[in-house]
Amino acid sequence: MTEEAGRRRRAGGRAGNKVRAGTAAVDQMPWRVPINPDRPVEPLDADGVQAIHRSAMRILSEIGIEFLNPDAVAILQKAGCVVNGENVRMDEDFVMEMLGHAPETFTITPRNPDRELIIGGKHMVFVNVSSPPNAWDMERGKRSGDFETFKEFMKLTQYFNCIHIAGGYPVEPIDIHPAVRHLDCLYEKLTITDKVVHAYSLGAERVEDVMEMTRLAGGLSQAEFDAKPRMYTNINSVSPLKHDYPMLDGAMRLAKRGQPVVVTPFTLAGAMAPVTMAGAVALSIAEALAAIALLQYINPGCPVAIGTFTSNVDMKSGAPAFGTPEYMRATQMTGQMARFYKLPLRSSGVCAANVPDGQAMWETSNSLWAAVQSGTNMVYHAAGWLEGGLIASPEKFIMDCEVLQMIQRYFEEATFATTDDDLAFEAIKEVGAGGHYFGCQHTQDRYQNAFYAPMVSDWRNYEAWEQDGAVWTHERAHGIFKQIMAEFEPPEMNGDHREDLARFVAKRKQEGGAPTDF
Repeated sequence: MTEEAGRRRRAGGRAGNKVRAGTAAVDQMPWRVPINPDRPVEPLDADGVQAIHRSAMRILSEIGIEFLNPDAVAILQKAGCVVNGENVRMDEDFVMEMLGHAPETFTITPRNPDRELIIGGKHMVFVNVSSPPNAWDMERGKRSGDFETFKEFMKLTQYFNCIHIAGGYPVEPIDIHPAVRHLDCLYEKLTITDKVVHAYSLGAERVEDVMEMTRLAGGLSQAEFDAKPRMYTNINSVSPLKHDYPMLDGAMRLAKRGQPVVVTPFTLAGAMAPVTMAGAVALSIAEALAAIALLQYINPGCPVAIGTFTSNVDMKSGAPAFGTPEYMRATQMTGQMARFYKLPLRSSGVCAANVPDGQAMWETSNSLWAAVQSGTNMVYHAAGWLEGGLIASPEKFIMDCEVLQMIQRYFEEATFATTDDDLAFEAIKEVGAGGHYFGCQHTQDRYQNAFYAPMVSDWRNYEAWEQDGAVWTHERAHGIFKQIMAEFEPPEMNGDHREDLARFVAKRKQEGGAPTDF
């Protein structure tokens, strides 16, 4: 590998910014927006797709969705939907007309334009773990989320090139008052990272503050912010058949300004959705399309994506299960429906395990490969998720990044190219019968980049591993975590923009921040 290629490979090793030789904690793959070259897995035939579509349309037209937001109800009534209190029924013609406005792909440009993302098509981006109330690591065990831990996860989010989006709070910092929590968290997120950021739709003030902070961090005018997507929100339905007030309020505010909204029903089969996968997916599709139709009526052409969080529960305990065969099929089926409606798709990298053990990795791998198979464009919770979303772990974050890098390598043409050089006929002829390929020129010319190079996995035999301390995978990940924290350097940021951001945060804190219920 040439010196220049080596620099490209390590780019981002120190917070995605600059690298000093010999100091990077991991020799990671370069920043890229991965493109999935594979045809999606499609468990449904054409009749199956139509059956789920018809069922979703019947749910919307005959049962309806409860919109717990008077403004949303008034808008949909004006659009001609049938309104009875908070219940809104909409017919297929209206829904399909609104979906016709939605773009199949869109970009999101953060404060660093080199981190611009394409959402849709064959592009696939990964989001950090978002929203757990607790954290766990090998030194401190399980504990409630706090601001210092939040910042640690932001550093991991920036550090790893395979993480494209700084999504929701990786842990909820309960040591900061809820009225100003979003101000402190977004300030750190916008300064520790230069990647795409997210706003929680939890009240008008929070959403408006995050949009303004994103604008200031990028040094943008109001017109420049509104001209193209700069950040996004994700909203969840209250399954079954409800959309709540703050989520709708935030989604409508972003849609009016052309900022993306991902609509993700949380449908657990056997609990908040029918026990069958087809029924659960149909319900999920109906809930998502109802909100997307509303947003397209408000601002035709505003960027949206459909999300899937359909899994099942443990019928013995009622606990959510993830990475199951049913979860994988539901994700694949929703991918088919997203392509039918020509919408980008969001899914998740999730598990039910409590610590970063074997169960955690096989369930998360199932979830991530279901995302690949479904043609997912945005993978939420791609690194760091434990206990069904109640715990974030730095060791798990780093172990997951190994899997994400493997997926990115799997996508590379080098793994399936069939040029004359790749077919290697002359090398086969040179080595002949019974020889080996270690020393032939074909291998010598390619060995440094021929295969994926792991950053956490240990490929040595048992004796070599034991002699070197018998360090288990999560222990190696913990060591990498500690080294990253010691080496981290934040990305560059325009000093004027940082000062503008700090002044805004101080002003909003003086005003009291966002209202709370206590």
